[in-house]
Amino acid sequence: MSKVLCVLYDDPVTGYPKSYARDGVPTIKSYPGGQTLPTPKSIDFKPGQLLGSVSGELGLRKFLESLGHKLVVTSDKDGANSTFEKELPDASIVISQPFWPAYLTEERFKKAKKLELAITAGIGSDHIDLEAAMRHGVTVAEVSYSNSISVSEHVVMMILSLVRNYIPSYQWVVKGGWNIADCVERSYDLEGMNVGTVAAGRIGLAVLRRLKAFDVKLHYTDRYRLSPDVEKELNLTFHPNVESMVKVCDVVTINCPLHPETEHMFDDKLIAKMKRGAYLINTARGKICDKDAVARALENGHLAGYAGDVWFPQPAPQDHPWRTMPYHGMTPHVSGTSLSAQARYAAGTREILECWFGLRPIREEYLIVDGGHLAGTGAHSYSAGNATSGWEEANKYRTGAR
Repeated sequence: MSKVLCVLYDDPVTGYPKSYARDGVPTIKSYPGGQTLPTPKSIDFKPGQLLGSVSGELGLRKFLESLGHKLVVTSDKDGANSTFEKELPDASIVISQPFWPAYLTEERFKKAKKLELAITAGIGSDHIDLEAAMRHGVTVAEVSYSNSISVSEHVVMMILSLVRNYIPSYQWVVKGGWNIADCVERSYDLEGMNVGTVAAGRIGLAVLRRLKAFDVKLHYTDRYRLSPDVEKELNLTFHPNVESMVKVCDVVTINCPLHPETEHMFDDKLIAKMKRGAYLINTARGKICDKDAVARALENGHLAGYAGDVWFPQPAPQDHPWRTMPYHGMTPHVSGTSLSAQARYAAGTREILECWFGLRPIREEYLIVDGGHLAGTGAHSYSAGNATSGWEEANKYRTGAR
């Protein structure tokens, strides 16, 4: 018997839903590029249900218990007395999400003597010390592509929200006002602007494709250059580095993984190279940006706006400067956990578990660490290292802020 320890975010404050706004979600047959969706033998949930919270359990309980395994699900993940910390020593498998990450540090790996597999229900495994996972022989897997399009849609929404000054305009309606001048004094058209993405992988490329219809000038930088056909199709300008791209862009969207090479990439020095009045969008990882540098740039007017849904640590402490800085459009980490995306990453988590328990190989695109090395998607997207330092700040988060 294996103990599976699953960390998920809390249920809604009004309780687990008894009904939903829609009767279901559209059926997607394949991802762009041809990768198949998750292919578990079966699922024990209806797509469109809330699966990412504690009561949703990723739809795994019936499956795991039918095989004789024990499933422990909790949202209590931070601090020495947390449920996660207490249950970890004899857990064989840990499942966590980017939205409510259970940080797997070197210290926690040392405590988890029986740990063999760490699964990210979603994409992005930077909450795991990958160097430590390699040293301790733990396999790391994530459900690649499961919520990439979800995030790309969120990026476009946030770009428009900032450029068109949507959030303050909405707030005037809530206040009962009709303050048109207040609404439009910071509102512009996106048309004609230069928009660039840091990384053009699955999410970055999807963002570029969706922005093409807005008649903007598109730019990108990436360690892997796109094919000439794609560059021609989207009329893309390639930049060999981030510095050269941000100098010409009115909007910059960050879509790269977090690892030691990208940690705190957007600091005071890089932000100073951006155009005055540029907008910065970050749905990648909060730690790619220096939080204080971003706040300073908004306060002194160098940046016209910052939006995103990623923070460090997660959940963000009460006193995190991004909660109160001006001209922001921050949300909790929600871009990749729409009900549509949850159906895919829950099914992908089940597929990984079916392979693991059936002694079958996990598909390459899901692998991050295997056999003591970066593997699959991990070898393509990550650099070996640890980006979990500072996670303890999540302990400053309090129930009242949820």
